[in-house]
Amino acid sequence: MDDSKPSTFIQGELIDLLPLNSEHIKLYVKWVNDPKVRIYARSVLPQTVEEMKKFLESQEKGERTFIEFEIWHRIDKKPIGDLGLFNINWLDCKAYIGLIIGEPEYWGQGIGTEAVKLITDYGFKELNLNKLYAIIFAPNRTSRRCFEKKRYKYEVVLKQDVFIDGEFLDTYLYSILKENWMKS
Repeated sequence: MDDSKPSTFIQGELIDLLPLNSEHIKLYVKWVNDPKVRIYARSVLPQTVEEMKKFLESQEKGERTFIEFEIWHRIDKKPIGDLGLFNINWLDCKAYIGLIIGEPEYWGQGIGTEAVKLITDYGFKELNLNKLYAIIFAPNRTSRRCFEKKRYKYEVVLKQDVFIDGEFLDTYLYSILKENWMKS
């Protein structure tokens, strides 16, 4: 992968958050099509490079309903995932967090936890949102622990909410309010 990267938008310790980079679009498509990655991202239809380009271009027009970043690994100097705020409701000041670590060799290294911290700070401190949510499917215990470490609270379980690998599974909803985040 090319050592050069666009300017960092948000700097972390292990990772930086950068604007999505059209030069990496094939990598993004690889992640959403990878069976190990897409199972919890709910990418159930195959994605092409052209479809990904159209999707990203569609958000450049009109009100932004999502803000998405590339996760850049600082030591290895390469993109390893993406992260964003989705379904942004500017009136009610809330959004959902979506996170993909697209390269499985980076799973379990604290990168997801740091990514959640960075996007939560951004959502509350820069965008003035009041509430952030995470939707996590039952088998994804790692993601649940990641959000719990960052003080997101379990709100509700939606029973048999998603169909994954031939069975209906529960969905867990986690959230945090700005006032609780800012106390630390």
